[in-house]
Amino acid sequence: MKTTIAYFLFFSLIVGCSSTKRSIQKSAQKVFDSSFYDNQFTGFLVVNSQNKDTLLNFNGEKYFTPASNTKIFTLFAAKTLLSDSIPALKYIAQNDTLYIEGTGDPTLLHSYFKYNKAVEFLKHYSIIALSLNNFQEEKFGPGWAWDDYGYYYQPEITAFPLYGNVTTIYKSDNLNVSPPYFRDSVIAIDYRTNRELERNLFYFSPTQQDTIEIPFKTNLKLVTDLLEKALGNRVILTDKLPIGEKKILYSVPSDTVLKRMMHESDNFLAEQLLLLSSSTLSDTLSGQKARDTILANQLADLNQPPRWVDGSGLSRYNLFTPESMVAVLDKLYTDIPTKKLFDYFPAGGVSGTLEDWYAGNPNPYIYAKSGSLGNVYCLSGYLLTKSGKTLIFSFMNNHFRHSSSGIKKQMEQIFEEIRDNY
Repeated sequence: MKTTIAYFLFFSLIVGCSSTKRSIQKSAQKVFDSSFYDNQFTGFLVVNSQNKDTLLNFNGEKYFTPASNTKIFTLFAAKTLLSDSIPALKYIAQNDTLYIEGTGDPTLLHSYFKYNKAVEFLKHYSIIALSLNNFQEEKFGPGWAWDDYGYYYQPEITAFPLYGNVTTIYKSDNLNVSPPYFRDSVIAIDYRTNRELERNLFYFSPTQQDTIEIPFKTNLKLVTDLLEKALGNRVILTDKLPIGEKKILYSVPSDTVLKRMMHESDNFLAEQLLLLSSSTLSDTLSGQKARDTILANQLADLNQPPRWVDGSGLSRYNLFTPESMVAVLDKLYTDIPTKKLFDYFPAGGVSGTLEDWYAGNPNPYIYAKSGSLGNVYCLSGYLLTKSGKTLIFSFMNNHFRHSSSGIKKQMEQIFEEIRDNY
């Protein structure tokens, strides 16, 4: 009798789950069949984190432009290749001279990372000999928009970035410029661009109330000048470090950089994190090397290998499938404790790029990374249902002509249906 009752309850549960699943699939299909989704390309994959059951799959194996969803792969690479602290530089000390080469550390003199022990370490040497010959990439990623050079979200990629490779300008009683090196290079007029294309001449409107960040154009002399003024020590360039074992100086905790990259969708941090990751593989700094290593090893099992060309997702050359996104999210979910993992991702209605969307009642139910370019909006991450399930999803929208808010409202409708009923 007990066996019969147990079988009946198990059978009822299976039937109930199947019925709920079909109902959700039917509701989602109705949304995707609406005229709203005409003339655009949409992919949506939802998988149960526990039993790997697929709840929904619309074009999950198709390639999409991911925008900043690319940063999920960058997060995975950094978690795989970096230690608990950021490698700030490699060095060899000889007498009163410290020979150093960059690792791509983005935190040195960065306005957000207030304390960096690398600065204090460098001040102990009267002469700093800096080698910048280990960088094997272009300053802009492939497929980046050249005319975005003056906007905060597209600083140059370099081996030894300083101040986040941006000039920060704001007005209080006086005009404040950081680094002060550029104080005489700022013209207070309302102009059509923030900076001249080929030189560090900046424009700041006298009526501007907000703080603005303008990428500066880097070169060898500028890096040495900025570092020399920040340290108060002599900085010279050298072709290479002396023969000998290089030591590594570590700076800020890696998690602080990773969280800011994900929450603020910081393109500069994303690109530099790939360089940092490559510094653990060899002395050569190459984001391509880091990407190739991860794809050939930890992600060799992806059914649709991505076209992964940068760390940030600024490039439209990137191509990823929802299935690949979910696969990487699943690996992260398996390898990292849930609370720590969710802290990396913006929470719906609470933080980062999701602060104004996908709010829970009362607690967040979406922890995910968004990605936006013109006519592109993607969201990939984790969805918590009211029944206690954790679902892994990737929702990718390309080529739409609606407003992005309209896209988000449609997505929110489907998310809430899943949250409440599965």
